[in-house]
Amino acid sequence: MPKIQYLLAITFFLFTLFLSPAVVNAFDTSKFNLLIAPGTLSERSVTLIWEKQDEAKSLGYEIVVNNKRVSYCGKTNFTITELKPNTWYIAKVLIKGKARASYLSNSIRFKTMVSGKIFNILSYGAVADSTRINTKSIQAAIDACSAGGTVFIPRGTFLSGALHLKSNMTLKIEEGGVLKGTQVPEDYLPMILNRFEGWEMKTYASLLNAGTLNRDGSYNVRNLTITGKGKIVGGGRKLGEAMTKANGIRSRGRLICLMNAQNVSISGLTVTEPPCWTIHYIYSDDISCYNLNIITKNIRNGDGIDPDSSTDSYIFNSTFDTGDDCIAIKSGKNPEGFLIAKPTKNVRITDCDFKNGHGISIGSEMSGGVSDVLVQDCKAGKLLHGMQIKGTKDRGGYVRNVTVADCELMKITIFSAVNYNNDGEPATEIPTFENFVFRNIDMSIAVPNGVIIDINGFEDVSHRLNNVSFSNIILPENAKVNVTNAEDIQFNKVKSISGMLPTYKFVNVGTIIKD
Repeated sequence: MPKIQYLLAITFFLFTLFLSPAVVNAFDTSKFNLLIAPGTLSERSVTLIWEKQDEAKSLGYEIVVNNKRVSYCGKTNFTITELKPNTWYIAKVLIKGKARASYLSNSIRFKTMVSGKIFNILSYGAVADSTRINTKSIQAAIDACSAGGTVFIPRGTFLSGALHLKSNMTLKIEEGGVLKGTQVPEDYLPMILNRFEGWEMKTYASLLNAGTLNRDGSYNVRNLTITGKGKIVGGGRKLGEAMTKANGIRSRGRLICLMNAQNVSISGLTVTEPPCWTIHYIYSDDISCYNLNIITKNIRNGDGIDPDSSTDSYIFNSTFDTGDDCIAIKSGKNPEGFLIAKPTKNVRITDCDFKNGHGISIGSEMSGGVSDVLVQDCKAGKLLHGMQIKGTKDRGGYVRNVTVADCELMKITIFSAVNYNNDGEPATEIPTFENFVFRNIDMSIAVPNGVIIDINGFEDVSHRLNNVSFSNIILPENAKVNVTNAEDIQFNKVKSISGMLPTYKFVNVGTIIKD
């Protein structure tokens, strides 16, 4: 055999060997933590997510399917397409250009879904015009949809009131298709048990509803996909005002509301004009929201996505242009939230663009606890409060283990007192805010001469803000940093591009480490 052929054969053998599951499992591949994003496995595609690897910073990742490199990407997620239905696959991720097994992820073995039946809403009497209310026709298609089937909304604008989705189905809106909510509150009756601003209460139904609210820990809707390249457009400010006039401001429905749901994905769509919050999920688990364009300008309480007492959330590749918080992570309010004690935990927010809004937020309703939040590789524009963690002394609960890394931000705030949503009795304990990491953050485009980092704990000595670190933070010139009521605060390489250190102001602060 010629030498070059021999070398190529050996290289191919070693590469195949390193890609085999038996060999990969002999190495520490757990650092990748390669997963299938919840709710994304379909007949012909699947979305993978994994932990960022420092070695891949300038290289990116290669995607390997059945021992073949099919693509590469620079993010920590990738959607594999053009798969065959009802077929087994093995997928891995490899740091680009690295052949050693230590640069391989763990293996994911999965079987694509069986092809399901299509239920076109036109076949159930839906008509695309500006006056026909299609609620009964679309709901009939949903009710008829068999397990694994897809309710299909084609091109055109279809006006509807509240719709109720179910387990084991897909709602797909074609490009050019619009599911448009009416502006009449009666189209969202009967009222349903819901949660708003931290309290369980009756509200109007949302345009899209899935599940029923129950704090017992069970899930009553599973394996639901809402997808497509079309739009979901709610009744907007006019509907919100009409609901408020009829039954009070807290009676408003959402655009999409999931309750006690598990293994759900919402992807690909433009979602806009909610009556208040846009996507709200409560007491839910394994939720993916990705490739979304969320627009809520001029909407009162127009939050983008609100994970509420829910676990394992994955929010990525999405754009936010909102009239309130872009994302608001919640877990109930004051005594009720504290006693229900259902925390929101394991929230991963990556590769998102926050154009306008109030903040990438945790709170202010955080009485059931919030922990293990990652915000990574995101870009934020002129958000009112930037990356913010907020609450009041009356909330109870905790926020802990938050990491913000490799982002572009203009402001970082931690508030221990907000001037809204303060009604009701207090919880029996003061909240705990602790263990926050901010690293590799470019804040250089923020307005110079202002307070860029403003962090505050509680006055009670035993509930001060605790264990917060800032490292490799690029500030604008003449930046100010304020710290109040805190312990164990660290600043390492926090300075402007020119090397100018910020002006620090410390009030009631214990151990401080800064360069």
